Amino acid sequence: METFLAVKVDVDTFRGYLDGVPRLLKLFDDRDIKVTFLFSFGPDNSGKAIRRIFRKGFLSKMFRTKAPSAYGLKTLLYGTLLPAPMIIDPNPEQFVSAVKSGHDCGIHAWDHVKWQDNISRLSEEEIFSDFNKAAEIFKKHSGFMPRCCGAPGWQVSEASLAVQDKFNFDYCSDTRGKHGDVPFFPRLNGKTFHTLQIPSTLPTLDEILGVNDINVHNYDSFYLDMLEEGLNVLTIHAEMEGGTLAGATFERFVDNCLKRGVIFKTLSEIARDYRDRITPTCEIKEGFIPGRAGKVAISTMHNAQLSMHN
Repeated sequence: METFLAVKVDVDTFRGYLDGVPRLLKLFDDRDIKVTFLFSFGPDNSGKAIRRIFRKGFLSKMFRTKAPSAYGLKTLLYGTLLPAPMIIDPNPEQFVSAVKSGHDCGIHAWDHVKWQDNISRLSEEEIFSDFNKAAEIFKKHSGFMPRCCGAPGWQVSEASLAVQDKFNFDYCSDTRGKHGDVPFFPRLNGKTFHTLQIPSTLPTLDEILGVNDINVHNYDSFYLDMLEEGLNVLTIHAEMEGGTLAGATFERFVDNCLKRGVIFKTLSEIARDYRDRITPTCEIKEGFIPGRAGKVAISTMHNAQLSMHN
């Protein structure tokens, strides 16, 4: 059985967009690898994330991952002491480059912090409005409507899943899972939705840094050991793996994957692979993941029920 790796790049901030995306594009394009880029399109309000300070584990994670160095002081002040810059407009070049290079591109958010911290309180109408604003900028610079999305912080609600259905996306990637989990149709609070979910199955870099002597110089070995036959989905961040602190190690990880014969796929390719299969319907539940502050949406594949995708 072959080993497949789908890399999903979350672009959360203005700095990640301007600096991290070009580095990652060069890395992947030099190796003829296609990945999935999910962009935040609206204002970078990263400074407002300071409200998470009261969440258990938030401060320790900030220090453990050296977040101020990775994200930069200005990023940590955007939306509070500094104005929140718009991420894509008026600087669409990086987004256009990703599209023209043939990468799978979609929506991460309009306002990343707003979604991650408030999704449970946002109405379906407000979520639709934010998606629509992001989709309009996407179409303006790409010439076509977005076909996918992935929620900031793996945060979902009945309203967000309903809006994704309205946009008729090919897939979304809002949830966490484990190896062996496959794409599924989500069910939340007794309601089933028809947009395919592709869960991230590997831990993120900020969840493993500082644990068991893992650092920005050696984390590639950890990920290589975690890869298993079948589908592996890794979420990376333009600010981290596309930055100067962790980028060289990520590049080494990609090169070692190629040497081992790992096959890179985009999430769109994964969605197409499962389009005509018997696909499970799976309950989404909130739960904790080691190394992450706060709860996230987790797939519960052991409770999955089989259904045909029509």
